[in-house]
Amino acid sequence: MTEPWQQPPPQGNTPDWPSQPWQNPGGGAPQQQPHYAQAPLSPAAAPGTVPPQNQPGASMAPAHEYWMHTPPVTHRRKGSGVKVTNIILLCVLVLVTLGTLAVFAWSIGASVFLICGALALIPLTICVLTLMWIDRWEPEPKTALLLGFCWGAGMAVITTLVLGSWVQPLLMASNASADPDMIGAVIQAPLVEEICKGAGVLLLFFLRRRTFDGPIDGLVYAGIIAAGFAFTENILYFGNAWIESDGAAGSLVGIFVMRGLMSPFAHVMFTGALGICVGYAARRGGTAMVLGAWVVGLVPAMLLHGLWNGLTFIGGNFFVLYLVLQVPIFVLFIVAVIFLRRSEAKLTRARLSDYVPSGWFSPQEVPMLATGSGRRRALVWAKSFGAGAAMKELIRLATRLAFTRNRLLVDAKGAPGSASATRFGAAQVQELELLNQATATRGQLLAQHAAAIWRAQQMQRPPITGPTNMGPRY
Repeated sequence: MTEPWQQPPPQGNTPDWPSQPWQNPGGGAPQQQPHYAQAPLSPAAAPGTVPPQNQPGASMAPAHEYWMHTPPVTHRRKGSGVKVTNIILLCVLVLVTLGTLAVFAWSIGASVFLICGALALIPLTICVLTLMWIDRWEPEPKTALLLGFCWGAGMAVITTLVLGSWVQPLLMASNASADPDMIGAVIQAPLVEEICKGAGVLLLFFLRRRTFDGPIDGLVYAGIIAAGFAFTENILYFGNAWIESDGAAGSLVGIFVMRGLMSPFAHVMFTGALGICVGYAARRGGTAMVLGAWVVGLVPAMLLHGLWNGLTFIGGNFFVLYLVLQVPIFVLFIVAVIFLRRSEAKLTRARLSDYVPSGWFSPQEVPMLATGSGRRRALVWAKSFGAGAAMKELIRLATRLAFTRNRLLVDAKGAPGSASATRFGAAQVQELELLNQATATRGQLLAQHAAAIWRAQQMQRPPITGPTNMGPRY
């Protein structure tokens, strides 16, 4: 039988249509339905019994002990109370952010605020677009990103100003002869700012625990918080520089180049180090491990922050020190991001492959859904007949399923009644929901393809004309 992706596009060839998009088995394509190589196995099924057909696949675990946990009885869904809490918290943070910006506008003047705010949008846009690129593999919810931005731009700034006014006198009391500017920049700022920004990372972990499951997630959440913090801080720095120079453009341009163009990712890198630690712990363990990782992650965040600020107090040419110290740090950060993205793709492919023997996914679908090239080719194929949205949804569900399965494998070792066992039961429910949703989305996708093929065939049929001989004449 000719598979749907091996047929020509329904409405003629287009420049975006590959010549043979799915002839290569490595490219993959959706199957018309799950073809089970073996019957799916229920977690509660006993050896030798025939399990129901709507449970996860039989290859779900490397050992029989994986299925020894008590299976979930009911479907747990996110309660309305949690949703209301998220909405209220988001509204509060938006108001705090707007209030913070309003106070700054009043302190430096509305006209200065507008000009400096426009300049601060440039590094903010650079950071946000970069974070969105990093987050392409498994995009985080937009509401969570907005909440993180508002925490950084509003709440973290306010708490930093309040705590900083308490911490600096304590630091100066132990060494009265020290330079207060150096103490503030090298010790106080890294200590207070990273704790305040890092608190937002913890908040997002507890609010979005179901989707906070890897180092990239931690990096993106921490980065968006840091980008919001830097946005508000840049407005204040730009405004103060302009006011102190009596409106001279040279001073404003100088600090804009230094903060907005030479180091737009500074805060993102500092807090991103903490986010990576938290994300790794979220993938491998529970709340206790995450809290420990948060404390550990503060160390590199503060050290990087202190080193960056300390450049202005080190003798010598600033630009030479920038090239010798800061550029290599930035390059290492880029290498780490590339490594983490590849690690996510590798994990996705490995975990989706576990569903192949039971037929939830075909061997061709795994590389289609778990590789960048496979996804691009699949989207080209789907968009050719108007099913791009369905293909994107199938990719999203498959990626979420892979990370859910990985969490199942981690929590499967927990003792009955432990926190790991509780998380395991919740993940089982989520796993089955995702499997059913992916199957339904696959069906929708292939139904759209079949409809497009039918329409194309109807358009290619010759028109029906009446017979020339209408019968005998009398």
